[in-house]
Amino acid sequence: MSLLQKFANIGKVIKQNNGIVGTYLKLFRIDAFKWGDLVGEDKYGNKYYQNNYYFYGRNRWVEFPLSVGHDYDASQIPAEWHRWLQYICDEPPSQLPLPKRKWMADHVENLSGTDRCYVPYSTTRPKIEAWVPPKRNS
Repeated sequence: MSLLQKFANIGKVIKQNNGIVGTYLKLFRIDAFKWGDLVGEDKYGNKYYQNNYYFYGRNRWVEFPLSVGHDYDASQIPAEWHRWLQYICDEPPSQLPLPKRKWMADHVENLSGTDRCYVPYSTTRPKIEAWVPPKRNS
């Protein structure tokens, strides 16, 4: 790769990430300088990119919306886009959507480990109860 082509690639990265400041913020957020073609966007705001200039296995990626900040994980990716990211299918859901069946549930992210996680209601009495100090008569 020539030196001129390397500078052209740096220019593509800066252009796609909205300037030098945007490129720095993207590097801070995802630890990579990447540019590519926008393949599609899901209803949660995730944007999916592809660039065959990169190695196989690194040429498809997702960029999460800024609304989630740094609290993003793989469970926020719907199943149809997961298929495309993991090379299970070649066509993205924006080109070849999955058929919608009546038994299919809508995608829900995994909330384990957050303050919004599911906690079941317990009907059994605890074995150890907290001590309550006696009240003083005033």
